[in-house]
Amino acid sequence: MTKTKINADLIKERSKCTFNITELTNLIDGGAHLTEERKKREEKVLKEGIHIDQVPSEYLSHKEKYELAIKKASLMFKLLRKWQEEENTGMENYRAVLGGALGSAILEDGSPLTLHYVMFIPTLMGQGTVEQQAYWIGRAFNVDIIGTYAQTELGHGTFVRGLETTATYDPKTKEFVLHSPSLTAYKWWPGGLAHTANYCIVMAQLYTAGKCHGIHAFIVQLRDEETHMPLPGIKVGEIGAKLGMNGTNNGFLGLEHVRIPREHMLMKNAKVLEDGTYVNSPSSKLTYGTMMFVRVVLVNDMCNYMAKAVTTATRYSAVRHQSQPKPDEPEPQILDYVTQQHKLFVGIASVHAFKLSANWLWNMYNNVTAELESGDMERLPELHALSCCLKAVSTADAAQCVERCRLACGGHGYMLSSNLPTSYGLVTAACTYEGENTVLLLQTARYLVKAWQQAAGASQLTPTVAYIRRVTSGRRAPPFDSSLAGLIDAFHTVAAGKIGLCVANIEKRQKEGLSYEDAWNMTSVQLTQASEAHCRAILLLTYHEQTEMQCKNASPELREVLSQLVDLYVVYWTLQCVGDLLRFTSISERDIERLQRWYEDLLSQLRPNAVGLVDAFDIRDEILHSALGAYDGRVYERLMEEALKSPLNAEPVNRSFHQYLKPLMQGKL
Repeated sequence: MTKTKINADLIKERSKCTFNITELTNLIDGGAHLTEERKKREEKVLKEGIHIDQVPSEYLSHKEKYELAIKKASLMFKLLRKWQEEENTGMENYRAVLGGALGSAILEDGSPLTLHYVMFIPTLMGQGTVEQQAYWIGRAFNVDIIGTYAQTELGHGTFVRGLETTATYDPKTKEFVLHSPSLTAYKWWPGGLAHTANYCIVMAQLYTAGKCHGIHAFIVQLRDEETHMPLPGIKVGEIGAKLGMNGTNNGFLGLEHVRIPREHMLMKNAKVLEDGTYVNSPSSKLTYGTMMFVRVVLVNDMCNYMAKAVTTATRYSAVRHQSQPKPDEPEPQILDYVTQQHKLFVGIASVHAFKLSANWLWNMYNNVTAELESGDMERLPELHALSCCLKAVSTADAAQCVERCRLACGGHGYMLSSNLPTSYGLVTAACTYEGENTVLLLQTARYLVKAWQQAAGASQLTPTVAYIRRVTSGRRAPPFDSSLAGLIDAFHTVAAGKIGLCVANIEKRQKEGLSYEDAWNMTSVQLTQASEAHCRAILLLTYHEQTEMQCKNASPELREVLSQLVDLYVVYWTLQCVGDLLRFTSISERDIERLQRWYEDLLSQLRPNAVGLVDAFDIRDEILHSALGAYDGRVYERLMEEALKSPLNAEPVNRSFHQYLKPLMQGKL
């Protein structure tokens, strides 16, 4: 990388940092050896130059963007396969490139091969028999075939039970006949489906002997393996341009009585015998393992996007000078304004909060998955409830964080060269895919209502909802405890109070004559709020506890700044939720005033370490891909360099002048 002069403001900011930046980087990565591995991986990928564009992708047509994405994805996976053969590193490199910041640097607007690795292969692993895995996973992992996962339809998304696609078993030929009975039954949205994948896992309603057995997974060949032409009965294409993710090649799929062998139904759980006899799964919930896996991965992905956004906005805020609050004094850095710190510092804390929560959830996912293998499904509902609400809250918070960072950069943040609009398009997409957020919060709410009822019946509660038992009335508690632990406890009190009110309202409406379903619908706004309150309580507690564990071997200086971030995050959300606290706890106006002062003091304490904290995310310029956020702080030079890449700047006079503008000016148009 060419050495450039570092902006003087950034040099000054870095000199003020009170902790060792490398120590924090190692802590975030999980150890110095993992930091070294990440850096080596980044160096190996980036030196290939796959990420370098002759013309910035924002100036390409929709078709050209897809073709570039395929080229890059193919080169990247060719490289990964070469590593696999040379180093035998298992899935580590695949996970790092697909689920990390590195992959998004190469394929900035989404990859058409992501679902092959993130959903097609995991579904084969989670729902295929040993024999099916032996045949399909090898072919998929070597990219002999390319797969995707088709669940969502034009007419149904998160409501999986409402899917219309049918798979009817024909015992005479020992085949399933897959069919889209209407336009709304067409599969819609799967990444890579349009022109990339030649196989697909299709979720469809299973019919045998005239009876429907609900949603099951089927492997369907879409295209000829040699010519890539769609097979008979396959109606496949692309759904069109979107707000973001235009390299993902999202597609539609219609099936016209397409026949597949009986063995192409994934039968690890439920089975269909040759004569059409249906053998039920131990639990219908086992079918949703892939969705839970993706939701867990998504929480981690959101951390990467937030880290990039706050790095860009914080460095830019150190370089940018604006206004003159004191006469005859130079314009200050905008990072000195408390309103700017308010916009950015909670974003830095959020990265740490969600990173630690994602690791915690990942460990829980692996433990529950291991229990499922031995037939123990006791903790599956708890994991499902957590993955739903954490996916919803993390994606919503990430979208707000990226947008707040864009606004913090003023007009320059609106430029695509800042990379903030592109990042926003990617994170806001996550608010609706793999489960629309409101629907996911309502799924968590069902678990919480059941937990409340179990607590009332003196049944044992799982760890993440055990707090419900402490709060029987959901009303005001003893004197308010404004310590960190007291604030976190107050969030549990709020969550329990909201859950209790929801249950009471549902029961009241039922007594007034409404059905349970109508009573639920009338209470649904409160139910989503109860789920979010539950998730906030989980996040705050997990962030606090995991940071304490993480800091046991950290230096005093680093421990102090990480503790300040936890305090800031908890106090920020306390102030955001003052109305709930006034309703369910004994917080007073004086308590709120003290919390506001504490929050402002924390902003001042963190101010000297702001640039050091984002530097610790250790995001290379090639990965950050932002004119505003580069390590050297050459903001204005980079903005001009990027502007000059516009094809409109290739010639001093555009042909439209002679075609339209000049005749207009001369009155001859």
